Amino acid sequence: MDFEVTRDTRNELLARREVDFRLRFDGPTPSRLQVIGKLSAGLNVKDTLLVLDSMKTTFGKTELSGKARVYDTPEQKEKVERAFLFARGMPKPKEEGS
Repeated sequence: MDFEVTRDTRNELLARREVDFRLRFDGPTPSRLQVIGKLSAGLNVKDTLLVLDSMKTTFGKTELSGKARVYDTPEQKEKVERAFLFARGMPKPKEEGS
C-alpha cells in the first residue's frame, strides 16, 4: 500500500490535525483497521489518537481517498468526536457459548 498525504492542516481550536490522504493498494479494498494502522505508521502517531472519518473508492481503481483527524490527547478526542466513529470498523466481540 502506498500512502500519500494530500492536505495536512492544524486546527488549534479543537487541538487536532486534519489530514486528507490518498492510498493506493493491490487486491481488495483494505479494511478500516488496516487503513488506521497505515495512517498511524505514516503520520507517526498512536492509533488511539487517530479517527478515520471517511474512505471513498472509485469504481475500477485500486485507490481510495479519505479524511482523518489526529488529536493531541485522548480526552480531547472523546470530547469532540462523535461516538459512532469510535466503534466503526472495529471487530465485534465474540459471544461466549455460541
